[in-house]
Parts: sequence; C-alpha cells; structure tokens
Amino acid sequence: MKLKKLIGLIYLLCLSPAWAIEPFVVKDIRVEGIQRTEAGTVFSYLPVKVGDTMDDQQAAAAIRALYATGFFKDVSLEVEQGVLIVLVRERPSIASIEVNGVKDFPKDQLKENMKYAGLAEARIFDKGVLDKATQEMKLQYVARGKYGVSVTTTVTELERNRVGVVFNVVEGEVSKIKQINLVGNHAYKEDELLGMMKLSTPDWMSWFSKDDQYSKQKLSADMETMRSFYMDNGYLEFNIVSTQVSITPDKKDIYITINITEGAKYTVSKVGVAGNTLIPKEEVEKLIQIKAGDTFSRKALTETSKKISQRLGEEGYAFANVNAIPELDKEKHQVAFNFMVDPGQRVYVRRINIAGNDKTRDEVIRREFRQIEGAWFDAEKIKKSKQRVDKLDFFSEVNVETPPVQGAADQMDVNVSVKEKSTGTLSVGGGYTQGEGITLTASVKQANLFGSGNYFQTQINTSKVNQVYSFSYTNPYFTDEGVSRGFNVYKRNSDTTSTAINQYSTQTYGGGINFGVPVGEDQSISYGLSYEDTQLGFLISPAGRLMNYVNTFGLHTRNLVGTVGWNRDSRDSAIYTTDGTVQRAYAEIAMPAFDMRYYKLNYEHQRYYPVSSNLTLLLNGEAGIAGGYSNKPLPFFKNFYAGGIGSVRGYENNSLGPRDINNQALGGRKRVVGNAELMMPVPGIKDKSVRLSGFVDAGTVFDSGEMQGATGMRYSTGVTATWVSPMGPVTLSYGVPINERHLDKVQRFQFTMGNMF
Repeated sequence: MKLKKLIGLIYLLCLSPAWAIEPFVVKDIRVEGIQRTEAGTVFSYLPVKVGDTMDDQQAAAAIRALYATGFFKDVSLEVEQGVLIVLVRERPSIASIEVNGVKDFPKDQLKENMKYAGLAEARIFDKGVLDKATQEMKLQYVARGKYGVSVTTTVTELERNRVGVVFNVVEGEVSKIKQINLVGNHAYKEDELLGMMKLSTPDWMSWFSKDDQYSKQKLSADMETMRSFYMDNGYLEFNIVSTQVSITPDKKDIYITINITEGAKYTVSKVGVAGNTLIPKEEVEKLIQIKAGDTFSRKALTETSKKISQRLGEEGYAFANVNAIPELDKEKHQVAFNFMVDPGQRVYVRRINIAGNDKTRDEVIRREFRQIEGAWFDAEKIKKSKQRVDKLDFFSEVNVETPPVQGAADQMDVNVSVKEKSTGTLSVGGGYTQGEGITLTASVKQANLFGSGNYFQTQINTSKVNQVYSFSYTNPYFTDEGVSRGFNVYKRNSDTTSTAINQYSTQTYGGGINFGVPVGEDQSISYGLSYEDTQLGFLISPAGRLMNYVNTFGLHTRNLVGTVGWNRDSRDSAIYTTDGTVQRAYAEIAMPAFDMRYYKLNYEHQRYYPVSSNLTLLLNGEAGIAGGYSNKPLPFFKNFYAGGIGSVRGYENNSLGPRDINNQALGGRKRVVGNAELMMPVPGIKDKSVRLSGFVDAGTVFDSGEMQGATGMRYSTGVTATWVSPMGPVTLSYGVPINERHLDKVQRFQFTMGNMF
C-alpha cells in the first residue's frame, strides 16, 4: 500500500510542469463566481494588471493575495486567448448569531465580546474565528468558577451564501474549593496561614464573598500575602516550592496543595548607609526603620528605602535610587544591610499640565499647587498639591504623574488629570417615624460657580419645622494670598409644633460678611459679623422659661453677632479619606450693641486611622458650651440639641436632653457627642464611591434643672451605607439605641440624599 502511494506521488510530481502557465501578455481580466464582493475589490488585491506579462510566479502571488483577503475559500486561475479568468468561491457571511442557555451574562455583552474576536453579524464567516470565540466564552465562565461549562456551536447554511451561527451553552455549577493543604509549615499553624488567604473552603458568607471559587489571580495574591508575612517576620529564605491545583472529574470540587520551605529565622546584625547621601548622614540614619538586633522585616526595609527616596525627592532628586544590600551569615542566621544611596541627577519641573477640567478653570487648580514651574522638584509639595486639589471637592478623581522630559535628564513634567463631578447639589434629607411619617428638607447650592471655584448657595427649606430662604456667596481667593470673603442674607422661620422641641415659632431676617485667613498649610482662621432681627411667637401657652425669655427680651429682638473660628484639615484626601485629622473650633458672641448677651463655643475633633489597606477607623468627638453674660440669659432658641444623623443615630432628631412636663425637648447649654465608625469598601465592589461602616454613637445635651428623661448619656450602634452616586451623595443609616429610656423618641432608619446638577 505504501509503495502504491509513493508511485502516485512520483507520478504527480512528474506531471507538475504540465500545470505551469506559459508566459503571456494579459489582454483583459475577468472575475467569475463573486456574489457580494465587488469586482473592483478583487482587482485591487491582484498583483497583475492588463498589459503585464503573466508567468508562474505572478500566478502564485495572485492566488496568495486573494486567499489572504479572507473573502474566499477557493481561488483558481484560467487563461483564454490572453484573457486572465479569476475563478473564486466566496466564504459565506454571517446572517445571525444566537446564544442559548446563558444566565450568568447578558447576551448583548457576550455578542460584544465575540465582535472583538472577529465574529459578528454581516462579517465573513471563518471557522477559526468561531473556535476562538467559543474558547473566549468558556474562559469567561471559568473566570467565574464554572469549570464544567459546555459550549457547542451549530452552523446552518442559508440562501445567498449566508450562515446562521447558534451557541448552545450549558453553564453547569460553580466549582468549589473543597480543600486547601499546606505542606512544609512548622513555625505557624495551618489555620493561621489559611486565615490570611482570600481563597477558602465554603462557609456561611461564601455566597456573598465568592471566596470559595478558585481564581489563579487570587491564588497568586494569596501566595504573595503569605510570602510577605514570612518575610516580615524574619524568614529571609522563605520560598514557595510549588502549588498544585486539581479538579475532580465531575468539575465540581477543587483541591489546592501549597508546598513551602520556611528556612531559618534571621535577625539583623548591622545596618549601615553608603553612597552619596547629599543630606547629613545622621538625618538619613533617623529614617531607617530597622536596627541591629531586630528580627528581619522586608516591610521595614522597603519603608526605609521609600523614606530615604522621599527625603531626597524633597531636595529635587526625583529619581533617587536606594537599595538595601544584604550580607548573610547562614550559620548564625544573621543578616547585615548596607543601604546604598544613589541620588541621581537633580531635576526641576518644566511644566505643569492639567487635563480633564472641561468646566473648571486652570487657575482654580493651579492656585492650589505648592510645586511651581521652573523650581526644583519637591515630592512633598507634589503630594500636598494633590491633597489640596482633592479638598476642593470639585472632582471625583485626581491623578498626578511626573514623567521625565525626553532628551533632558534634568527636567520633568507634572501631569495632572482630573475627572470633574457635578458641583451643583439639590440636597434632600429626612427620616421616618410612626407619628410623623416621612419628614423632608431641601437646599440648592453650586460650589464651583461657572468653573471659577466660587461658592454660591440658595437654600429653600420647606420642612414642617424650618422654612429657610437664604443666599450666600463666597470667593475663596478674594486675595492672591488665599484670603476668602463671603456674604449671606437669609430669612428663617421656625415652627416647632410637630417636633420634639418645646413649641414656639420664630421669624428671623439677617445678613452678614465673613473672612477666612490661611495661617498654615492645613490651618485657617475665620471671622465674621452678622445682623439678625427676630420676631418670636407662641402657638400655645408658653412654658415657664419661654415666658422668662419674653419678660427679659420681649417678642422682638435685634442682634449683632460676631463669629471667630479655627480649622485644621490634614486629611490625605477629601474624596476617599483613609488618614488624617480634622479639627474645628468656633465661637459665636452676641455684641453688647443690641439686645442680647450670649456666647456659644464649639469644638470638634475627627481622626482617621488606617487600620489596614481596606479598613479605616474614624473617631469623632464634639463638645459645646453656651451661656449668657452681663446678667442676661442664653436665648432658649440658641440652645444645643442632639439626636439623629450628625450626632447620635437611632434617636429622633433633636430629641435628646432636658424635657419639659409635656416630654418636649428643651435643648441645653452643654453638648457632648462621640462617634466611632469603622469604614470599609463593599466586598466585591472596587468602586471607592461606595462605603459601608459600623458605628457606635454616644451623646447628650444637658443643663441645670433637668427634667424627667433628660439625665445621662445615650448610646446607639448600627450600620451606615454611603454612596457618592452620579446623582449625588446618598447616606442610609440604621441605628439601634443601646440604653433607650421609656420617654426617649427612637428613629431607627434615617437617610440623606442629594441630586447633582
């Protein structure tokens, strides 16, 4: 049989010269067999034109060129009296694509992915592209842990040389991690190491976290977490020898085995600094995070190199290189490090480029920059500049890059890219109680008027309690030094009939001017003066202390109020805060020129602690005290109140503190509030605009001569969800009072929301 095949092959080879084209001059070219493709398209790909001499090489080149277009599945050439005849059979086009059996993905999404692979309706059908699209679809399911997915395709021929493609998908069940085995661990228990990993065997939260679904990327991240843990605890020679991942034949269970070698635990014998440090060596040594006698820690080494590089960056050496060179003593299990410092060349900033600010003017961003063009590069000033742009609160994202200038070793640019967000806000707030139902408030403001950075607000609050009509305008850069100036005028009516506050009404007109003066990079002071005209009214027989107020001041009062404040804000970002402090102190004093004599002092301190890369602890404390002077009492409507969002969640707004005999809140001259809140991203969602938190609140308002139900602190705990949505900020809170008293007014669910424009 083999001999016959060989003879046949020799026979064909001997015949091949008979297939050769005798050279001839092409008089004309004719294309036959095309249905959709234009003849001009074929002519454009042919390397032969009328008048050319056709031979074997040109014929072969013509056939290759037409096949390469992908339009044809068969191409042949014939010659008839000097006319070149091109015979083609077109590939079919795709008339339709149908996907059946898909639940995990939107069908439109799958079809869009197929289009990137080259498979789409109206395109030329290619079996290789179909196979590629099938594999891509399987990979999408594998990424979701469905290793048993089955994808079959059916191609149906239709009229006019078209085909219909059908994908039949059997998604199958998600494969679960049945077991994770560690081999080679001695210093730490297996449970402790497995607890560090994101991947795990199924538990009661797996339905939400999906951590029982295998992912190569997650396993790689877990291996790096384990490596960092060992390296930060002295195990310099730790190594992951191998990882084996196996799946059962039914594609349901996955087994993972990790083989490690721990090695010996190393201590640091000596630490030194070498190279051209440029700054005093003693200053560099203070930045070193590890010293002789310490257990080896890769994290401490990395942090040391980072701090030294940052310090050199403050002197203009943007490309400083700091490496820790180890010297191992394997017998004593000790290691010495020498930090080699190479500052590189000093560079200066050529240009600061700003992009993404379609509405906000360049100058609004540039005036927040502490790094200036033409000056030496300063890493700390770049960092501070980014934070200041963040705190404008005009942008949802602020990114800063510092690329070197091509062809200039001593220059670099600062590229600032921002993503603008809506700075106009229609805010709505409220809560729900069985007695009053839903209560709402609203206001409108524009924090970046016409892109100038100026603040404008018109508040229209039409709630049951407060009707506020106000206008305010602030220019944050009234002077080039950053002194701000603002104006405000307002009309405020209060009607406390339906609230927990003692029942009365006020009608107030006022206006004022205020200034803010920066006294440091993160600090400022403010001062202002405003005039108020207030008319008081009672809807029922007033309580005793309200009558005392009328007897002292009358129903109509005028006030000249002075304010002074101090603010310090060192947060790392106002967009997504993880570290830093906010402190505020504020004083309000009624001047003796008119009717009233009172003062109010407030202090607030917030501290953000980064517990981990994903967790941030917020501690907040507030205290306030108020009173009268010159033998005048504190006006009752200047009392402090507490309860609700902003103080102690879970209790009705303004309901804590002293009460009258009708159980109506009176407020008080002293206020104390404390909050502890652990903030975290939503599991499985990378978007930083969404945050969850668990909180514990405490607070009260107190005064002399407290009535029933007023004594003691109130505590609550609960959860809060915050979302900076495209339509505006939304906060949902559910609080549960811990030490609720009989007369307390509880409001477990509370919310605030806004509409951006």
